[in-house]
Amino acid sequence: MTLFKTLQQTTLHAQPITAALRRGFATNIGSIPNAAALKLKSGQVFTGQSFGAQQSTFGEAVFTTSLVGYPESMTDPSYTGQILVFTQPLIGNYGVPGQVLDQYGLSKYFESDKIQVQGIVVNDYATQYSHWTAVESLGEWCIRHNVPAISGVDTRSITQLLRDQGSTLAQLAVGSDATSSNVTSFPDPNTDNLVAKVSTKVPLHYNPQGDVKIAVIDCGVKQNILRCLTERGAQVTVLPWNYDFNQVKDEFDGLFISNGPGSPATCTETVKHLRTAIDHWNKPIFGICMGNLLLGMAAGLDVYKLPFGNRGHNQPALHVDTGLCYITSQNHGYALQDKVMPKGWKKMFVNANDGSNEGIQHESKPIFSVQFHPEAKGGPQDTEYLFDDFLGHVRAMKSATYHSVIDQQQATTAAFA
Repeated sequence: MTLFKTLQQTTLHAQPITAALRRGFATNIGSIPNAAALKLKSGQVFTGQSFGAQQSTFGEAVFTTSLVGYPESMTDPSYTGQILVFTQPLIGNYGVPGQVLDQYGLSKYFESDKIQVQGIVVNDYATQYSHWTAVESLGEWCIRHNVPAISGVDTRSITQLLRDQGSTLAQLAVGSDATSSNVTSFPDPNTDNLVAKVSTKVPLHYNPQGDVKIAVIDCGVKQNILRCLTERGAQVTVLPWNYDFNQVKDEFDGLFISNGPGSPATCTETVKHLRTAIDHWNKPIFGICMGNLLLGMAAGLDVYKLPFGNRGHNQPALHVDTGLCYITSQNHGYALQDKVMPKGWKKMFVNANDGSNEGIQHESKPIFSVQFHPEAKGGPQDTEYLFDDFLGHVRAMKSATYHSVIDQQQATTAAFA
């Protein structure tokens, strides 16, 4: 018998085998016996296997198109209250690294000190992992942080549903809950002040040797945002989300408003403080993600909830003044209503896919913000230059103020000479 006929017969005999086994899934189904199900409020149910914590959870089901960076995404405070669906089919193949700190005392591989998502949904979970930084599997990590996870579901179908009907509330059910039909209500995390939940409770300090002092309003700040500031020589003080930074404005050279989870409508105190800062801070202000929404609200813009949000590492953002297109990392479910800009403000970036706002700037003051994540982690670094722009403004204004004070002192000394 020829080799071709042997292969042909083997292929024919293999036809009854399930598609999952023919494709060679990384998941060893035999090692993950526990049932799990993703139940959407809109009525659809997707059944699979649990590989995380043996408990059920509720949240808002959203999807990310990121191909890599699941440890960073899962520890991003902006995902608090959400069940994260990965469109990348294979998840877990490089495991999870350890909690290592860098020279500034910031987490080297994670965006916070714990998993922030309510649960994760993947098509194919790799039980075997390989990477030089890995210390445990994705499943072990989820179990240790008490976070449920489901594998073996059609994430393409789930994503299409979320794109067509919009993000929806869901339950990630594990064990007996997976086969039960007793779910009668789906709590909405966006009605809670999630920013207050993830924000620091006390001021935190990084890089005390920095030449400029930046106040960071913590709405759920990512570690890499702090790193992008400290590694550029800034001294950083992280303040609670509702801290009245206007009372200590003379202690700082610039103000930064961070990313964060949930609805910006819950952060009325921050908006009030920003409204005052726009008129009286007189120093550079920069915001990212939630920071863009809150700064826009302080300027007089409204916000609205996007149908399914923009989450991933491949979102194109057009710079309005230059027409240049940048590929950006994004994670947000709300946007500014920017059809009519308030007096003194203009659009800075626009999403090339859906036309939603991606940034605003003041026409005469060094105040600006963007909806995307210039610090990426993971993702493209095309717009990381915005940190350089911000700190360039900070240093220029600090220098001008310093020389102005020196000139005044010299003039006073000369007058009394």
